[in-house]
Amino acid sequence: MSTALKFDVPTKAQVSEQNQAIFDQLEKGVGFVPNLYATFAYSDTALGNYLTFQNAKTSLRTKEKEVVNLVVSQVNECRYCQSAHTAIGKLNGFTDEQIIELRKGSASFDSKLDALVKLAKEIAEKRGNVNPETLDRFFEAGYNKGNLIDVIVAVGDKVISNYLHNLTQIPIDFPEAQEL
Repeated sequence: MSTALKFDVPTKAQVSEQNQAIFDQLEKGVGFVPNLYATFAYSDTALGNYLTFQNAKTSLRTKEKEVVNLVVSQVNECRYCQSAHTAIGKLNGFTDEQIIELRKGSASFDSKLDALVKLAKEIAEKRGNVNPETLDRFFEAGYNKGNLIDVIVAVGDKVISNYLHNLTQIPIDFPEAQEL
């Protein structure tokens, strides 16, 4: 990596007062400030904007959002988000084997999640140009047009964080996910 692009994780003292307040909220809620969130704080506005976007209401259940997070992070080769969402996926009831399968783009253990993971993977790989059959399977699994829009938003959310890590290569502060 170019030395001009070297990013260190900013400390609380190095960020704006607004971001310091967000760091305090993260420490209370999560127990620490994840390095990726801290990196957003290089910008005076990006951290708050991103957290608002990431935590907005959605029709997707928590497990469904994790499905999207895991497969998109794999498609985008983001080691940080693969690791973070492996840990979060376990907290949401996925086994190690299921997480690996989701990252690979399928869910043989749940037909509805299988349709979701295949759609999210294809959206990420083909930049939204999915096969009609993939979309048909998604709707046949019980999802609706509102869910489709929320999947696209979730993919966009993950792309933002994946790209931020891929460009900055800040240290991973979660147990590292298994390489595939």
